[in-house]
Amino acid sequence: MFAWLTGSSTHPPALLALRSSKSFIIITVSTAVFTDIFVYGIVVPVLPFALTTRSDIDPDSVQTWISIFLAVYGAALLFASPFAGWFADRSQSRRVPLLLGLLALGGSTAMLCVGSSIGVLAAGRVLQGVSAAVVWVVGLALLVDTVGSEGIGQAMGYVGLSMSLAILVAPLLGGVVFDLAGYYAVFAMAFGLIVLDVILRLIMIEKKAALKWLPAVEVDESPKQETQQTTEEGVHSASREDGLDIEMEPAEQVQETADRETKLQKTCSRPGDDILPQQTPTALKRLANRLPAVVYLLSSRRVLSAIWCCMIQSALLTSFDAILPIFVRDTFHWNALGAGLIFLPIVVVSFFGPLVGWATDKFGPRWFATVGFIACCPFIILLRLVDHNSLQQKVLLCALLALFGLGQTITLTPMMAEIAYAVDAKARTRPPGFFGKNGAYAQAYSLFNMAWAAGSMIGPLLSGLVKQRAGWAVTTLILGLVSLVTVIPAVIWTGGSIRKERKRKREVVPPGEG
Repeated sequence: MFAWLTGSSTHPPALLALRSSKSFIIITVSTAVFTDIFVYGIVVPVLPFALTTRSDIDPDSVQTWISIFLAVYGAALLFASPFAGWFADRSQSRRVPLLLGLLALGGSTAMLCVGSSIGVLAAGRVLQGVSAAVVWVVGLALLVDTVGSEGIGQAMGYVGLSMSLAILVAPLLGGVVFDLAGYYAVFAMAFGLIVLDVILRLIMIEKKAALKWLPAVEVDESPKQETQQTTEEGVHSASREDGLDIEMEPAEQVQETADRETKLQKTCSRPGDDILPQQTPTALKRLANRLPAVVYLLSSRRVLSAIWCCMIQSALLTSFDAILPIFVRDTFHWNALGAGLIFLPIVVVSFFGPLVGWATDKFGPRWFATVGFIACCPFIILLRLVDHNSLQQKVLLCALLALFGLGQTITLTPMMAEIAYAVDAKARTRPPGFFGKNGAYAQAYSLFNMAWAAGSMIGPLLSGLVKQRAGWAVTTLILGLVSLVTVIPAVIWTGGSIRKERKRKREVVPPGEG
């Protein structure tokens, strides 16, 4: 009955080339990310007003409960992400976990819609965090599967754009619709977007599934390109990762690997020494099957640096989710509509995301991430100058938020792509197939998700509690200094060790010739 949609052994699905194309998969993943962030952010300007009327929360406690709800979402995202990554890397299809995540998103939206008690609302946020874990981990891994690591920067630019647009549109529409049509109309928009997301995820066909019907030449060759890049580039990225001081040609790399294996075999072949089997690569593969890939990824300082930078970036962004709507309500006496509109300056500059992603693929992520964190620091701290209700103060607030948003855009795309770059560097130091047939991208992005979730917990709690006890000026000072401190790991480890990169350049260009 549905053979035209799913295909059969003799007939391909309808519009197979389109449904398995790079563009369509990028659109589907970007829509999934947009939907997740939209449903997350649509209640940001609504909750401060709805909690007092629906849940009988004292107005003086609203800031605390807002921070708690945001932190609960982050906690669920944190704990669900590693399980989502493990499951996705062992699943036959990326689409199945994506659909399961969407089912969780629908359930969480329904709970937030009908719930009036604190318990139900908190449970809805927990389920929403679980859904987000699946969407981000599986969706970003699917992107790498589709475009390859050499094009992931630009693809992440589109994902970052969809995320930024959702951050913009969700509070904006949430505030407008709540003000004009009420609470339930807000969630009607969310359910409509979920239906669209379901349709796209059902229509999408993964590259490896499309190979059953299309000749390999008609399917995007990103996996082939990625394999070719892995063998031809040798240990260029791996040297940045694990400290190899010189670049080797592929044949030299193969010979060095063989020499190491021979030494290990000789060591294990001595009488009474049966610790390691003769077939070392096979033993390593078995060991990799026993231990999750994240164990090996976390041994990389480059991966750890990327995780830290992603966590801080998440903390900075979600901090404003917790404090900005209430700040403009108390300072400018704005309603839910104004609380939604104030996010416009932060996100409008995100349209530069794909351009930043293209530049990241071409020039590397290090200096983009560094400049972004440096730029955010003064703009956040200068927000302390906004302290009373006047037109000039409103203009100043919008200008500073726009500049902060630009710094975040310059940082976000490179750091999302850096996860894939770092995984490739780590994979080149291991035998082929060490991380399994699906690789370690899903588990790597589960680390990204965990970092983002940790930031989602830390940011709202830090900014909300500090603002409540020490005020707006102290809060912006602390957030600005946090951004500045993050420059240190960003400049040292993003794109590989800067010290080793400089050492390679000195060896390539002899003294007096550069």
